[in-house]
Order: sequence, then structure tokens, then C-alpha cells
Amino acid sequence: MSRHDTVLMALRDLILKGEFLPGHKLAEQQLAERLGVSRTPVRSALMSLEQEGLIEANDLGKYAVREFTVQEIMDAILVRGHLEGMAAKNVAEHGVSRKLASDLEACLLAGDRLFKNKTLSLEDYAAYAQMNDRFHALILQACGNRALQRALDLNDKLPFAQASAMLPMQGVVDMDRDWMLYAHKQHHMLFDALVRSDATRAQNLAIEHIEVALMNLRKALEMRDQVSGVAPAIRLVVG
Repeated sequence: MSRHDTVLMALRDLILKGEFLPGHKLAEQQLAERLGVSRTPVRSALMSLEQEGLIEANDLGKYAVREFTVQEIMDAILVRGHLEGMAAKNVAEHGVSRKLASDLEACLLAGDRLFKNKTLSLEDYAAYAQMNDRFHALILQACGNRALQRALDLNDKLPFAQASAMLPMQGVVDMDRDWMLYAHKQHHMLFDALVRSDATRAQNLAIEHIEVALMNLRKALEMRDQVSGVAPAIRLVVG
């Protein structure tokens, strides 16, 4: 697992926890020292966070935390679920190739191996996120709908909209593992629906799958609000 992935996940976590004020300047050296890494993975992670819409760059290329609302995040997650539902339906209707089935099974096996551990480290979270992103990307690539693919790519530019952007879930390890395991079981059920060409089941499972991300968000915000003196980047007002 690359250092980029673990740094990216750690920085997402810090932003969601409200460690940085909206408008807070994110200096590479300070972040590298805080996370105990070199500046290179920090620089790479900051570029990824900008693509996700969590931070923005000024004319000098310096990054600062954006302000965004809970509703903005939830809307993006909901849109992702319905778009991925359409993609899964298309794949099921057109049939799963041997190559796609093999690639999806490799993702499932990688996830299964992770859950043999009783507890999950940040590296395990990052490995799961990488597997999860690939699983979702394979289905999207196979759906054959370019308009849908472009729409989902645009949606991914919104805060926490990407498939793995809500991992980990702010440090409640046992609950994190339980919810992630439930999400991975949904991966298995979705794969089964795809290979059986059950388009309706595949679409419904893909839509239901986003509930894990929504639960993740709610729990993260609940835990953040228990911390006094935090000024979050996410405003709790809806709108």
C-alpha cells in the first residue's frame, strides 16, 4: 500500500473531524511533520484532495480548506448511488465477461483477506479503499454508457463523493470494521446479481450500498460534535 493512500486517508479524516478551519492554509512541511512522512506523499495527497473538492488552490498554488455543507455531501453520495445503480443494471443486462468476473472476484478476495484481521490498521483501511475503488470502477467501466461515466466523474469532484472517501469512520474501530464488513458483503451480493444477469437486483443493491457511506457520515459528524472547541469545515446547516 502506497504512502500516498495512507496520507490521503489521514488528511481526509482530519478535515472531516474539523481539525482545520475553512480557509486554513495547508502547508506541506507542517503536514509532513504532523503525519511523520516526507513532503512528497503530502503533496500528492493534497492534489487528490483538490480533485475531490475538499480543498482549493489559489493563484500561487497554495491549498486551503473549503467550506461545504452536510447537505452538499449527502446529495453527492445519493447521486453516486443512483448513477452506480444504473451502471450495475447495464452490466447485468449486457452480461459479465470472463475478464470482468475475474477482476471483480480478485477484488472480493482481497477484501476477504483484510477481514481475517480482528482489527484494522490505517494501512488496512487504505488497502480496502483501494480495492473498493477498483471494484466500483470496474463496474462503471463495463457499463458502456459514456454519459453516465462522465456524470459520475463530475460528481466525484464534490466533497466526499468518491466511493472510498468516507473511510475510515473516525476511529471507532469495532464499529468501523462491522460496517465495512457489511459493505463488503454487499459487494459479494452485487457480484452475484451481476453474474446472474439480475438487473433489477443489481441496481437496487448498488443504490442500497450508499447507505453505508451515509451512516459513516452521520457517525463521523456525531463524534466530531462531541469534541469541544472544534470549528469544522463542514457546516451543519442544510443548504
